[in-house]
Amino acid sequence: MNGPSDAGNTPASFVEPAYGSRSLTDVLPAVAAALGTPLPGAVTSLHLPDAGSYVVFLVDGLGAELIRRYAHAAPFLASLLAQQEPGTAGVPSTTVTSLTSLGTGLLPGTHGMVGYTARIPGTDRLLNGLNWSGDVDPLVWQPHTTAFMRLGEQGVLTTVVNKAEFMNSPLTTMSNRGAEYVGAQSAGERIAAVVGASWRSPSLTYVYDSALDSTGHRHGVASQEWLQQLSAVDSEAEQMRDHLPPGTRLLVIADHGMVDSPQESRIDVDDRRELRDGVRLLGGEARFRHVYCHDGAVDDVAATWREVLGDRAEVLTRAEAGARGWFGALTDPVADRIGDVVAACAGDAAIMSSVDFPVETRLVGMHGSLSRAEMLIPMLVI
Repeated sequence: MNGPSDAGNTPASFVEPAYGSRSLTDVLPAVAAALGTPLPGAVTSLHLPDAGSYVVFLVDGLGAELIRRYAHAAPFLASLLAQQEPGTAGVPSTTVTSLTSLGTGLLPGTHGMVGYTARIPGTDRLLNGLNWSGDVDPLVWQPHTTAFMRLGEQGVLTTVVNKAEFMNSPLTTMSNRGAEYVGAQSAGERIAAVVGASWRSPSLTYVYDSALDSTGHRHGVASQEWLQQLSAVDSEAEQMRDHLPPGTRLLVIADHGMVDSPQESRIDVDDRRELRDGVRLLGGEARFRHVYCHDGAVDDVAATWREVLGDRAEVLTRAEAGARGWFGALTDPVADRIGDVVAACAGDAAIMSSVDFPVETRLVGMHGSLSRAEMLIPMLVI
């Protein structure tokens, strides 16, 4: 597709992923082309201005709709967004999927990180993409070379600036391997590391800030705490721009946005027992559920979930979601990680399980679905 667009038969607020044009998958291939070192085989219509070095600054949870809504708290970013078209996250709009899409330049149906939690095929266990499971090898789960590795083969110097504790995490291994890693905790340390790395040419420096997302989960995107953190992000981006060497471009992006889900908009499957009928395992997260079914129960489960949830969620079978292109083309190793049925929440709804996912019941801000607030992300070239 050519850009972000509303889906034809989905809830009016849904946005389909702009794979091939303005999605996270397209970012590093476009950066590579702008550096004069295109990645062999990479195809994207996303065009970025040429430069000797690029900095990609990803702010977790910084949705484009949120920047517009709270422009008073982010005047620098809002002024840029008014002049530049947003991009989209992939599906689901969640961190582990998005960061792997960015780092590999591959679609979720290929790289295999298809949700915050997903079934380990052949088992009744879930893999948590952030907390991980010790007996799952990340290089088996995501065996493809990263864009950082391919850029290195093209002679580009690549650096990742992130918290020191994430250096050897499975998610870093799957999405960032091949780059030099610099640990940085504070905004000042991140800016200093980025400036130091950007003097080299050709180079790509990727820097990640998680504080806005964690603040939104705890307090919600309508909270004073979140607005203060948004202001801090706005200042960090402006300072980063001001200190970069000549000939360096800054690209500000996000992995997803966020919506607040009030208690009255939440559906607990443990209070509606019919939502458990035929269900073997629940995965995903509250805004995007993977539903794994007993043999022969898929059609009945899908029908029940559609009846109970109504217009609060788009409920599709795996085949229907695949045909819609939500994950991109599904490869054989990845397909079984996706729910037999998936439920993408509309509005501010959330599908909870107080038994299986008690931590989620304490969250205010959430993401994962295809609403404009979650899917539309900034792609701000400075």
